[in-house]
Amino acid sequence: MSEPTQNQLSWPFREAERIAERLKEKGKTSALFETGYGPSGLPHIGTFGEVARTSWVRNAFTALTGLPSRLIAFSDDMDGLRKVPDNVPNKDMLREFLGRPLTKVPDPFGTHESFGAHNNARLRSFLDSFGFDYEFASSSDYYRSGKFDAALLHVLARHDEIVEIIRPTLGPERRATYSPILPIHPRTGIVMQVPIEQVDVAQGTVFWTDPANGTKYETAVTGGGAKLQWKADWAMRWYALDVDYEMSGKDLIDSVKLSSAIVRALGAEPPVTLTYELFLDEQGQKISKSKGNGLSVEEWLTYAPPESLAQFMYHAPQRAKRLFFDVIPRAADDYIANVSALGDSADPHGNAAWHIHGGKPPANAGSPIGFGMLLNLASVINADSPEMLWGFIRAYMPEAGPDTYPFLATLVERAVTYNRDFVAPKKRFRAATEQERMALADLATRLKGGGEDYPGETLAERLQNLVYAVGKEQKFTPLKAWFDCLYQVLLGQMEGPRFGGFIALYGIERTIALIETALARAQEAA
Repeated sequence: MSEPTQNQLSWPFREAERIAERLKEKGKTSALFETGYGPSGLPHIGTFGEVARTSWVRNAFTALTGLPSRLIAFSDDMDGLRKVPDNVPNKDMLREFLGRPLTKVPDPFGTHESFGAHNNARLRSFLDSFGFDYEFASSSDYYRSGKFDAALLHVLARHDEIVEIIRPTLGPERRATYSPILPIHPRTGIVMQVPIEQVDVAQGTVFWTDPANGTKYETAVTGGGAKLQWKADWAMRWYALDVDYEMSGKDLIDSVKLSSAIVRALGAEPPVTLTYELFLDEQGQKISKSKGNGLSVEEWLTYAPPESLAQFMYHAPQRAKRLFFDVIPRAADDYIANVSALGDSADPHGNAAWHIHGGKPPANAGSPIGFGMLLNLASVINADSPEMLWGFIRAYMPEAGPDTYPFLATLVERAVTYNRDFVAPKKRFRAATEQERMALADLATRLKGGGEDYPGETLAERLQNLVYAVGKEQKFTPLKAWFDCLYQVLLGQMEGPRFGGFIALYGIERTIALIETALARAQEAA
């Protein structure tokens, strides 16, 4: 067992300490982590975030305690199909199976034995593509195989107590008919939400009436004859599997409280839980799949590598964050900075890159050039292919190439796409003010002289010192106004990278030409 250090106060290690304390109290020597998934839809960016964050806590737990653990990705595929999704074929066919468990609904895509199986396969493929270490679990399999039978009988024995836990949270009509047990109709196969008229604990059955024709039924709660309403189902899973840790979104705070109360009614303690904040769009509104104001995993990966998405998910999970296209470059550069700092860190456990790579970042992780820098280069040269960027990169770093820097190669490809879709359409140059014209002319003159008076360890640092010196001597207050001038007048955008690094990459002679073009533009405007 490793000793906690100061940096292990990063949030995954704080969670790991809570789990370790739970195991100590229970006398357990291994931990079970769980994530849940509703397979009526396809996996999305929230699915990635939940599994990634849980995996980071699991890795921290291993580093902290040395104890074994498992992660179960649990699919509630026994849930009834409530409505026909908008993004599937054969909608008319699906309407005939509303209310049936998803694993008893035909696959509208025609590739799997059921709609639930189709979406489960998509989930596994999705998780596998990111290299997550998990075990898949199917609600239908667990119910029908009898794995939940003992827990279901225990729920049946506490039926009335569980009803009283849930009842105060319901409206008057539902309050009068609520039961945590949903029998499966023996004829139609529909998951029935009906009043339970009688409970026979000894026989393990419930009695109910079909509202369509008045037929009375006695149904066994075991062997897949019934499933639980989802708050009770969540609690029953925690109880049956002895789950130690699960996180969920802010919208499920009340459900966590109710499920925890049910677990206690069953005579056990609920797992350690973490509530994470939900994502907001660019206007600060909650992201909704129905509104279409979100950003999908596929869209993110079109413009940046998966490590950047992981970096975005890692930071401050309990704080609401805006999820839109403009956050992608910053996330990519934050990841690059973290990977770069990881090798020099005496204690890497506080570094996001350590968690993103499970404590074992590849030797060629990261990039010598930031994503923001590549975007600015792509913007200035109007890059329409990766080869255009590589020409400048090799002039700056002759040894650079896709083989030597594979992550950089991915960034180059994504930078061309991101520039085309987001940077180029927004590019707006403004004319320089008189003070800015003098400063730009001064910068061009000094660049022609090579900036020998401002030595640094690297060309980029020397050029950055030169840029700073011009801004200070030309009395820009605050100094940020000088950099605003460089970005807005020379690059046609509101912000940019360290300008010395940009000059080194773009080339001194080309930068001088860029300044002269801007000064000519300003002269014409005057």
